[in-house]
Amino acid sequence: MARTLIISNRKGGTGKSSSAVNIAAELHARGQRVLLIDMDTQAHCAYGVGVTVGRDAPTLHGFIAGRHALAAAVVHTPWPGLDLIPGNPLFEHGSVQVGELLLRDALHSSGLMEAYDTIVLDTPPSLDTLLLNALCAGDRVLIPFVPHFLAGEGVRQLARVLFKIASRGSNDNLRVLGFLPVMLDARVNLHRQVTEGLGQQFGRNRMLPGIRNDIRVAEAFAAGQPLRYLAPKSRAAADYAEAVDALLQRW
Repeated sequence: MARTLIISNRKGGTGKSSSAVNIAAELHARGQRVLLIDMDTQAHCAYGVGVTVGRDAPTLHGFIAGRHALAAAVVHTPWPGLDLIPGNPLFEHGSVQVGELLLRDALHSSGLMEAYDTIVLDTPPSLDTLLLNALCAGDRVLIPFVPHFLAGEGVRQLARVLFKIASRGSNDNLRVLGFLPVMLDARVNLHRQVTEGLGQQFGRNRMLPGIRNDIRVAEAFAAGQPLRYLAPKSRAAADYAEAVDALLQRW
């Protein structure tokens, strides 16, 4: 039975897609069968794993809209054992209202939970059907954040949503796995202050090793390859490997 990891933050631009792609690839490199699900309508995960999605191809958002089954949207990447359910950038948020358990039920009924070791969900920052479905389908939440003065607000907004999910019994197994600083430069006082402040507020033991600022992250997306395969000796690749070590230890 697969474990499900949600990559989420209510603030945009926090490295969710970069983290989802590179964490999925790092888990795959360790021998796991991994399914990456792109719930964000920016649909950037496909670029990160070298997949071209046709205009009429099945997607996560097509499933949400009721046009096809979830399993019909699974696409194989160039790395056997690392698969993708892509997003659709033409999907309009709020255009479809479905139950918040739709994704969870489909993952179980389709056999996808048995086909993979880990399912990674990249989520949108918007509070709508998509985010609620992700939070009801997952086991653990990983929260990437850029350490600047607005970082805490996105985390606090997500914490309120998590409390809402838990308080009404929609997903009793959901837990925050950790917080992941990205685009980190420990020489910058503000970066240290924000990271330490979030650690004090939410627990220092939940703070994962950070991902240092590295142009290779953007270059990897442009090349259609995760860092683990394009630039395995880069500092960001090393940081994601260390973060996954900590993630697996704390799961």
